[in-house]
Amino acid sequence: RQAHGHSTDQFGTGFEKTLLSSFPTFVDCFLSLAPQYQEVITDIAKRMGNGMADHIEDVENRTVADYDLYCHYVAGLVGVGLSRMFHASGRESDWFPQNEALSNGMGLFLQKTNIIRDYLEDLHDTRTFWPAEIWSRFVPTLADVARPELLPDARRCLNHMVADALSHIPDCIAYMSRVQNPNVFNFVAIPQVMAIGTLAECFDNPRVFKGVVKLRKTLTARLILDTKSMDALNRLYLRFLLDLTAKCAASPAT
Repeated sequence: RQAHGHSTDQFGTGFEKTLLSSFPTFVDCFLSLAPQYQEVITDIAKRMGNGMADHIEDVENRTVADYDLYCHYVAGLVGVGLSRMFHASGRESDWFPQNEALSNGMGLFLQKTNIIRDYLEDLHDTRTFWPAEIWSRFVPTLADVARPELLPDARRCLNHMVADALSHIPDCIAYMSRVQNPNVFNFVAIPQVMAIGTLAECFDNPRVFKGVVKLRKTLTARLILDTKSMDALNRLYLRFLLDLTAKCAASPAT
């Protein structure tokens, strides 16, 4: 919390260390921004840092509320900051900074999608983001989700995680329906479409427990090209939700 003015040389590894060793360059870039952007970045970084410091000793998310709070600090606040940036730039109305809950929901939807998709990678790196409140209903430990003999219960656990992420869709739709600037719309809508497509791919899919499930490159390119308006976004959301509905009807693990 009190890192101002201290050396960063002794912290981080890999790319983190590279970033920290180049921190003066980062500061120069920050100071080149207009004051209204500096204000947003400073506030959001402080709130994120304090939130992470509060939970630095945590080894897992015990409850869904813990899970939501973690996602808020690492992604929801990014959404809040971006909404304030959109308004500060004059590209969007003051509705955006006034609706932090919807901005937070946008971030949570993206972060939860990543956490579901990256289950095995995180497990190998001893990171445990799936909340115990969910996985403990199906398996003895989170690592057991990857055990082949527990696959039926693991799939039920995975589907529960996906259903939890899908609960943020109303906030995402409400937020994006208010975006007026085409560039801002593309910026916020394309990741959201990728996320719901990824969730549809992950749902009831045992490959999640063996590696990272990704959308096909051709599908990704098509989604980027097609996500140009709210009508197009609604059609794409509907497409993937219908895919999920069909998987629900066909699977005994739902």
